[in-house]
Amino acid sequence: MRILLLATAFNSLTQRVFAELGDLGHTVAVEPVADEDQMRAAVRRHPPELVIAPMLKAAIPRDIWSAHTCLIVHPGPEGDRGPSSLDRAIHEGAGRWGVTVLQAEEEMDAGPVWASVPCPVPAVGKSDLYRNEVSDAAMEAVLLAVDRFASGTYAPQPHRGPSRIRPYLGQKERRIDWANDPTETVLRKLRAADSQPGVRDELLGAEWFLHGGHREDRLRGRPGELLATRAGAVCRATADGAVWIPQLRHRPPEGGRGITLPATLALGDRLRSIAPLPEQGPETWTDIRYAESGPVGVLRFSFPGGAMSTSQCRRLLEAYRTACARPTSVLVLGGARDFFSNGIHLGVIEAAADPAAESWANINAMDDLVEAVLTTTDRLVVAALGGNAAAGGVMAALAADEVWCRRGVVLNPHYRLMGLYGSEYWTYSLPRRVGTGTARELTRRALPVSAASAVGLGLADRLVECGPEAFGAEVDRLAALLAGTPGLQSRIAAKKADLERREAVRPLAAYRAEELERMRRIFFDPQAPYHALRRAFVRKEPLGRVTGTAQSDVALRRGAGYQGP
Repeated sequence: MRILLLATAFNSLTQRVFAELGDLGHTVAVEPVADEDQMRAAVRRHPPELVIAPMLKAAIPRDIWSAHTCLIVHPGPEGDRGPSSLDRAIHEGAGRWGVTVLQAEEEMDAGPVWASVPCPVPAVGKSDLYRNEVSDAAMEAVLLAVDRFASGTYAPQPHRGPSRIRPYLGQKERRIDWANDPTETVLRKLRAADSQPGVRDELLGAEWFLHGGHREDRLRGRPGELLATRAGAVCRATADGAVWIPQLRHRPPEGGRGITLPATLALGDRLRSIAPLPEQGPETWTDIRYAESGPVGVLRFSFPGGAMSTSQCRRLLEAYRTACARPTSVLVLGGARDFFSNGIHLGVIEAAADPAAESWANINAMDDLVEAVLTTTDRLVVAALGGNAAAGGVMAALAADEVWCRRGVVLNPHYRLMGLYGSEYWTYSLPRRVGTGTARELTRRALPVSAASAVGLGLADRLVECGPEAFGAEVDRLAALLAGTPGLQSRIAAKKADLERREAVRPLAAYRAEELERMRRIFFDPQAPYHALRRAFVRKEPLGRVTGTAQSDVALRRGAGYQGP
């Protein structure tokens, strides 16, 4: 069918719906829209047989839904209505939730139901839940609804049970009472707001939005007191324990929007009296952990939003080198749920005194990490993607000998939409895996790729069929099987010989030098579109404010017509 996706933004769920419907042979167009006029224009450009709204904050106007079947993906079970569905599910401690695909009508979220799929609510942040359990349920519901619509015989059903309209979850309800709220309550409030909008609070003489939260089992102190720092996060005492807060966003007194940054970077000199904890230790939370079982080592990491700053890249490289000193034959890089990596940290770069210099430092730190993976010749390296990856994060995964993706992962193997040429040895790794023609097409079209298509293209080697919570254990099991494969040592020896042959033809250093020279020209050119695109992305500015050449470079992201195969 001809399917039009209307979305407020081309977010993770919209990308997955786009990619997986395209995999099934549908002709799919997607248009990010902000108002009714843009919706009407999109329908005129792409006359659809079916309209789907995976993530739409504005109501579809009557003249569209009365002429076309329009399916709304609502991140809540049947009967749930309101703009803060997932926020309230986490805030109130729901153990089960769901996704409902309903037909657009006059009353918001009240149309008949085409499909409804339940999902669990593990103890994770809202954005993680949305990209994983909710995304899985939403995709199942969308595919079921599309099949039912295509049959021509299915009649959507009225909502079962009572309808409940719940208001927007504002900062008054989200506010943390540090003197009285127990750790569990604090974590629910933080997780319910982890990416947006954050929890507004006061800390060290300024106002901040707190983003993300993890339990601390050992440290204790006066409620509200900062106890320690670790891996860019701060540990803060609750009424009965403590939590780690990875990111903060300053609330400027004059208004406007601050940049979400690692907490220690955001607080800066205010933290002089707070002692850092070691990177590895018995405390519950850290962003990089290594575990070993027999011949298998697993280096798991999880950075907020998938962004990897210069510091994070260097710490991960240090951990990788330590893991490579262990007597293992298989080393897994990744294996955690949610994002694998999205490449360099645009927020840290934007906040730097010299963004060009920080961009340069960050891309070199990423390249150092990727080079270490590419030149590991005494064991097999597996990149295990439990969540999405983009740009340099995809290319970093391709440095491994095998790439495993959980079904539901979306890959964006390109840099174009941020105005960058790219590095991370992509000109070596990507053509080697998919061929020169496909590599050129992937980077030119700048479209998302589903996990299943990634395997078909050669971007990935294995599709892991499991839920987000089971991914780590399943990766451990598969890695153990790989380590026990007959002929493993012969494969490792062949890998070493292949790298030596390739080095003799064109050394890795040549790929790096060529890529970095092009990146250097972009970074240090104040007029390059990258700077305006980065600023708009980090500060959540409307893309309409990006002008000139930069605006033309984001035409794909803004609109029109991401066209499916």
